[in-house]
Amino acid sequence: MISTMSAAAVAVWLGTVVTILSRSHADRNVYPSAGVLFVHVLEREYFKGEFPPYPKSGDASNDPITFNTNLMGYPDRPGWLRYIQRTPHSDGVLYGSPTAEHVGKPTVIEITAYNRRTFETARHNLVINIMATEEFPLSYQAEFYIKNMNVEEMLASEVLGDFLGAVKNVWQPERLNAINITSALDRGGRVPLPINNLKEGVYVMVGADVAFSSCLREVESPHNQLRCSQEMEPVISCDKKFRAQFHIDWCKISLVDINKVVPVYITRPDPGTGILPEFGEYNPPSESLKSRDYFSDFIITLAVPSAVALVLFFILGYTMCCRREGVIQLVHHSSIQKSTKELRSMSKNREISWPLSTLPVFNPLSGEVVPPIHPDNYETTSMPLMQTQTNLQNQITIPQQRPSGDNYVMSTFRRLEVNGIPEERKVAEALNL
Repeated sequence: MISTMSAAAVAVWLGTVVTILSRSHADRNVYPSAGVLFVHVLEREYFKGEFPPYPKSGDASNDPITFNTNLMGYPDRPGWLRYIQRTPHSDGVLYGSPTAEHVGKPTVIEITAYNRRTFETARHNLVINIMATEEFPLSYQAEFYIKNMNVEEMLASEVLGDFLGAVKNVWQPERLNAINITSALDRGGRVPLPINNLKEGVYVMVGADVAFSSCLREVESPHNQLRCSQEMEPVISCDKKFRAQFHIDWCKISLVDINKVVPVYITRPDPGTGILPEFGEYNPPSESLKSRDYFSDFIITLAVPSAVALVLFFILGYTMCCRREGVIQLVHHSSIQKSTKELRSMSKNREISWPLSTLPVFNPLSGEVVPPIHPDNYETTSMPLMQTQTNLQNQITIPQQRPSGDNYVMSTFRRLEVNGIPEERKVAEALNL
């Protein structure tokens, strides 16, 4: 029994693998018409079967899935094809309006689905075969700006059908097609505030085979143009047929009759040989590149500046050492340095005459020889002009005459040495002279 169940499980597993591979490699073909809005919904349910289920049986599989779309062999989509997906839990939408130049050229779009829970991917191709139509282009085209819709809401088939039904009631054409849908953000609009019922807005272009109705022509009246210039809503008789579901800004409606449009031909200059042609492929250089010799670059970058610096060094050395002017400058410089050193040594050992303040003084009243106030080794350069005898060290007394009589008092003077000889010996030598 166990072997039978295991064999059945293996068979189911193999069937699942085959299904996944067939889905991931199958190409889906679509056939839009030129000049008519093309909408293709990338359904999340279509890709859920290609990812492993939840571990527990019975759990609802609501994996976040995002899509990446690009033209096969290129990183982005064609210029006429747009893609939008609001959240990973909503379906993606490819939409756009192919032109006549894309007719007969199959466009292969690679669609890659990313499972944000399991980090697995699934891929399949969408082949767009653009067909020609006799109704393209429709002669009369009107573009409406709907304020209360987002682009993904307007792309829903039932909403777009309701809008085309309202336009057909006020226009009454025989053939009416949606040509293009553009988000207001792609036209320079701003993201609305995060308040309920505020939408980004969407532009919807429709085409018909008959002239514009009188209701649509009311926008061009002078009265409504004046109200639009004053930022007031114009008075349109058929607005009530849209107001129930669509809020149209009638000041931004555009009515174009392509039969009256003068074509403008732009002559482009010759692009030259440096510009690739519009058709063809770019052939990159070969992978086996030739080795480059950098010896010449080394010579120019290092050897030449080094040689110039060496030549300048020899010229300077020859000028300073071998030329007469250079030798004179060197000798002059050395003589100045030698003279400076001699003057400094002489200033340290110079002998000067003794100043009068260093000679002994003879007192005529007492007959006593008084030592000088300043010794021989006294530094006269730092001596102040006026010097008091207060707070002097090694002071001795000398006699002074009082004005009253022959009595004397002793004054003080500094007891110092002169050239290493005590002052008493200095005085004796002076007396012996």
